[in-house]
Amino acid sequence: MDFYLTVKHELYFAKKFVGMLKSVATLAHLIIFLIFSALNAGAQNLPPLGVEFTDITHAAGIDFVHNTGAFGQKYLPETMGSGCAFIDYDNDGWQDILLVNGKDWEGKPTGKRQTMALYRNNQDGTFTDVTETAGLAVPLYGMGTAVADYDNDGDSDIYISCLETDRLFQNRGDGTFIDITETSGIHNPGFGTSCAWFDYNNDGHLDLYVANYVEWSIENDLFCTLDGKNKSYCTPESYQGQASKLFRNRGNGTFADVSRIARIEDNNSKSLGVCIFDYNADGLPDIFEANDTQPNKLYQNNGDSTFIESGMLTGIAYNESGVATGAMGIDAADYDRSGRESLIIGNFSNEMLNLYHNEGDFFIDDAPAAHIGNATLLTLTFACFFFDFDLDGNLDIFTANGHVENDINAIQSQVTYAQPPHLFHNDSHGKFTDALNKVGADLMKPMVGRGAAYGDIDNDGDWDLLVTTSNGPAHLFRNDGGNRNAWIKIQLAGQKSNRDGIGAQIRITSASGTQTRTVKSGSSYCSQSELTATFGINSDPIIQTIEVLWPSGTTSTRKNVKPNQHIRIEEDAP
Repeated sequence: MDFYLTVKHELYFAKKFVGMLKSVATLAHLIIFLIFSALNAGAQNLPPLGVEFTDITHAAGIDFVHNTGAFGQKYLPETMGSGCAFIDYDNDGWQDILLVNGKDWEGKPTGKRQTMALYRNNQDGTFTDVTETAGLAVPLYGMGTAVADYDNDGDSDIYISCLETDRLFQNRGDGTFIDITETSGIHNPGFGTSCAWFDYNNDGHLDLYVANYVEWSIENDLFCTLDGKNKSYCTPESYQGQASKLFRNRGNGTFADVSRIARIEDNNSKSLGVCIFDYNADGLPDIFEANDTQPNKLYQNNGDSTFIESGMLTGIAYNESGVATGAMGIDAADYDRSGRESLIIGNFSNEMLNLYHNEGDFFIDDAPAAHIGNATLLTLTFACFFFDFDLDGNLDIFTANGHVENDINAIQSQVTYAQPPHLFHNDSHGKFTDALNKVGADLMKPMVGRGAAYGDIDNDGDWDLLVTTSNGPAHLFRNDGGNRNAWIKIQLAGQKSNRDGIGAQIRITSASGTQTRTVKSGSSYCSQSELTATFGINSDPIIQTIEVLWPSGTTSTRKNVKPNQHIRIEEDAP
């Protein structure tokens, strides 16, 4: 058995290293990339973007260090890291920070922090750790988080996915939380990873999707090795997958596990990322599940509380080689103003990012032609998302990168453990330019990146970045200069729809054209970005129209809105 796992483990990394070269389709894409690179050689020499991301972690008073519990035994969960979230937990209009944490293994103390961390925004560029007073100082081997007002009472609640049993913390509205997991009826004993709130049946109550990974425990931990002698971290191929969970909100404070009857239960899945988006524009939220070494899943909403799996039919189950990738993080957005939401997927090293362009009924991977394929071939991407960091009206791409093996460089000389992130600037013509060296030195530093989220910590209109690392510090990067362009920030308040307006589509029109955003929970990797929607409008002096299509089917419209302000739009009462 040990010999089998050794060979299997080594073949896994060998496959990751040479797999790209075996694909005729990928070689063709690389040739296309080289042609585009030659034709657009000057595009890499862009003028300065006027934006700098400054690492203010220490100055802001954030001293969180993630704890994997590692003590040399190399347990699989230690490689995965944990996520983060932006949350305005006290409703003061300023984004606070939540950092999910692991904990020590029993009998193996590390001296590190054992609980998550909630940092209150002091509104002056600093934060205060309020974890204990908020009632969240609970030792958990946490993985992911999703934030939303699930009970429609006006404040944000917190779900934490865990290696063991997940937890739901209800916001009491007085700055404290209470663990209501047991009374709510939520029970997920699996290896929880990313999670997301959404209203799959459009009844005004937020339901919950929780991605699960593999069947792992200390008791069934396997011996894997890269050199035939020393233990290394096993790959997910060594373990059986786990089915993800769908919990329906009954509207009375309790949930029902409808995973099986909704037809999303698949024990072969090994899911690390989840994204909710309406891929076919039928008004019903669909589920994309990014699976590690198993086919990705696209659960299409049938409108009758069931889903049908359509990943193969739509072309996103496998890569163009017909191989299931090591998919991690995920996001969806209308990055090219086509009116359809496309997908970005983070993958293992030697597997480029996927940029699946939504063609209506199917997806085409545009990563090589968009100039992000070759640039991401060697990095291992966990978190990834679309966001407009310079507010020019075009959605850019951020990824948090880092390998799972700390000695990978000894085996693959071009691959490192700590890796710098990617920041790709959208040129508005379907292409992206690597802009990391244009936004200051702080963001360029290599780190073992895992979770990531965006939020506006100083209410100046531009997106700041929060990144977690595996067994290392969190990093808060302030966006300096992104608000040189005009912007509008929109917060929704549902009435018939859920209170946060999750699932609502916001469309704005200005002189630069029309842009669309969907308010969503989840995405990235195990993380949650700010729920408000921010649009950059370059230098446009006025926004002619803001239109909100609510999950309930109603529409709200605002006309001739001045930019550079934060507005709140309430759904008309039923």
